[in-house]
Amino acid sequence: MDLRELLSIPYLLEAEAVETEPGKWRVRLAYPELPGCTAEAAVVEDALRELERRRIELIVGLVEQGKQPPIPRQPLTASDPLWTAQDLGLSDRVAALLGGAAGPATRN
Repeated sequence: MDLRELLSIPYLLEAEAVETEPGKWRVRLAYPELPGCTAEAAVVEDALRELERRRIELIVGLVEQGKQPPIPRQPLTASDPLWTAQDLGLSDRVAALLGGAAGPATRN
């Protein structure tokens, strides 16, 4: 599997609200199938952005080390990992890797 496919694998998402002190709540998210891939924030959208950033960095890091991340199910065919990486500000590093995985880009 190439990097684009690996980044398109849907992982199980766990979410919980955690009371950090009386009346103060945070959202804790995790991809339990990816060891150590967790995020926590006061706002669910912030936690999800951070979790996605960590998921991509973890998978890219494993691939760079010559290792394969867990593959619990088939990649989503409609996924666009390059768009997600760019949206999260990871485009420089990941775009180069995804460009190599997808082949040369065609420009008019």
